[in-house]
Amino acid sequence: MAEVNKVDAPLIITGDETLESTINPVKNEKCRAALQSLFIGDALSMPVHWFYNPLDIQRVFPGGITQMEAAPEIHPSSIMSLHSTTAGGRKSVSRGRQPGNAAREIVGDVILRGKQQYWGIPHQHYHRGMQAGDNTLNACCARVMIRGLIKSAGVYSKQSFLEDYIEFMTAEDPQHPDTYAESWHRGFFANRERGLPTDQCGAVTHDTPSVGGLVAIVPLALKLLIENGGSQTEVDSVCKTCREQLMLTHPDELLARVCDSMVALFAALLQRDPNDDALLLLVRASRCISGVDLNRLWQKAPGDMHVVGGTFSTACYITDSWPSLLYLAGKYQNSAEAAMLANTNLGGENAHRGSVLGAIVSLIQGQTSERLLSQLLHRDEITTEIEQLLLA
Repeated sequence: MAEVNKVDAPLIITGDETLESTINPVKNEKCRAALQSLFIGDALSMPVHWFYNPLDIQRVFPGGITQMEAAPEIHPSSIMSLHSTTAGGRKSVSRGRQPGNAAREIVGDVILRGKQQYWGIPHQHYHRGMQAGDNTLNACCARVMIRGLIKSAGVYSKQSFLEDYIEFMTAEDPQHPDTYAESWHRGFFANRERGLPTDQCGAVTHDTPSVGGLVAIVPLALKLLIENGGSQTEVDSVCKTCREQLMLTHPDELLARVCDSMVALFAALLQRDPNDDALLLLVRASRCISGVDLNRLWQKAPGDMHVVGGTFSTACYITDSWPSLLYLAGKYQNSAEAAMLANTNLGGENAHRGSVLGAIVSLIQGQTSERLLSQLLHRDEITTEIEQLLLA
């Protein structure tokens, strides 16, 4: 792979109004593919989500993941039994509800109704019982964002999102199939139980700056970007809105800087001429994390596991997951399917990393994997929502 010329040219490619009007259909097609890949990348990784030893993936699925699969009964890396059911993060010395304490459990009483019983079982799969092609909770929250934007004719409102999110998460009749809720969900509802205003319930834990925080931002950013002309001022405005959304659930400044870089990358890829090299844009997007040299990794790394799992951890932390997914996006820029399969079989936080990776590669390539799209369990509903979002 040829080394990218590291010049400090402007990231945003602007054009006149005539050019902008002619590329809107192309931008729509890129957005459609990116959003489809968001759900594909998540569902593909779901059965081996948080498998931290790639050899375990090979043991459970000989030959690795090559298609959508159901969640297996046993999860070799699961530490779900150590996670708090009353707040974000791990269990403290005070475990659960104490005698005489009327406070509600977050997991079981407030969210994930009927699922708390599975949290204390060793090696329990985080996505217990989920079918092949099913989406994890964070991807389901991206659908909450999409449906909210459809309802509001494309106008974003943080209050509307919060109302939709709370209704979705606390429904008596569960609106999603997942058994697990990440720390940010539990922390949000723990703060809400304490009486905090809903727009101040975003919790700060050790894993707040994680790639999962970007998943629901993807549809918001893409919708706002295709409605705007792509000037620096307009992209800055989209960044501001996406930061506002991010801070509701993941209040962290480093993650917000990565969010800014992701939005700017999306904008540049939406306007990119297919003949222009996308690698320069990926290199620029990586600079929000210090010490990342994608050129060296693309040129010198002997294999993906030496980068994702070697140079960078496969955990959720954004300092590792953002450069990891950009590395994969560059290496597999010509095939969204190859990128998402590689990501899945590297393990770790592959589901949410896969959602963002899938979106980026599909923006580069302009299409997704039709083979994997056909295997999404809720393909018809998801594709309909994406079409409605593009028309909203």
